[in-house]
Amino acid sequence: MTHGLVLATDGGNTKTHVALADRAGRVLAAARGPASDMYGRGSAEVAIEVLVTTARSALGAAGAAPADLGASVWSLAGADWPEDHALLERELAARLGAPCAPLVVNDALGGLRTGAPDYVGISIVCGTFNAIGARSRDGRTFHLGFWPDRAGGFDLGHEALRAVYRHGLDLGPATALTERALALFEAESVLALLHAFTRREGRLSLRQAERLAPVLLDLADAGDAVATAIVRESGGRLGDQARTAAARVGLPVAGARVVLAGGVMQHPSATLADAILARLPGAVPVRTSKPPVIGALLLGYDALGLAMDGDALAKSLAEAREA
Repeated sequence: MTHGLVLATDGGNTKTHVALADRAGRVLAAARGPASDMYGRGSAEVAIEVLVTTARSALGAAGAAPADLGASVWSLAGADWPEDHALLERELAARLGAPCAPLVVNDALGGLRTGAPDYVGISIVCGTFNAIGARSRDGRTFHLGFWPDRAGGFDLGHEALRAVYRHGLDLGPATALTERALALFEAESVLALLHAFTRREGRLSLRQAERLAPVLLDLADAGDAVATAIVRESGGRLGDQARTAAARVGLPVAGARVVLAGGVMQHPSATLADAILARLPGAVPVRTSKPPVIGALLLGYDALGLAMDGDALAKSLAEAREA
């Protein structure tokens, strides 16, 4: 096996995705595991074990070993505070045993690299939850996962669900969300839906509400007033957070790239993107459909001083065998 391989990991609240590539930009293998956010899993030990196990699966699928690595990059939800980075760097180095030190970045910065060839700009990663970050041309970075107002898929889904409850209980305006939610969760009435999410035994997990997020975006783009109001407010929050992140690193918003990444951003909603950009005058939106692990791969090649094309890497990843 050729030495100097690049191991890249994108770890979040829904899944963990690992890709292993050679120095020529060919993805040799990939692997998927469960969620690996230390905060979401409630245990650093569980999260780190997921990361290491999934990484070893990708290595095994390619017939490679940790000793073959020239770079390893970990773009992670849960890499939020300095002590998180210190813990992850120490444990990943000890447990994987690679000759290269692990580079740990918050997933907001991995998301930025996915869509910014010069690694400069603002990123809005909107998946299950939202992470916002920015990086200036002189290398200063800022990222935050614990914003006071969240606006990820989980939160969009819950706002939609609350609007349905209000409508059904004569506490709020009519919305097409009601019919769509009842159909989605196979409930006969709004009270039955509320019961399904709140009963003592056999209730639906709160995470199930995230399934309403794409429905909400569909209806906002179709002109439903309630859905539109929710999406515009959430987009405004994301835009405000992005502006704050840029200010923290001294990055002017006008002319800056704004990378829109994450599962929610894969929805083609114009309403959400417009609401975000309304708070970022002059910014240049970049909507990327490349898997977030591509950003981690590119950071690995950056560390090796090798220039790679993100689109070519994404194509190779799609063709790679998966453990």
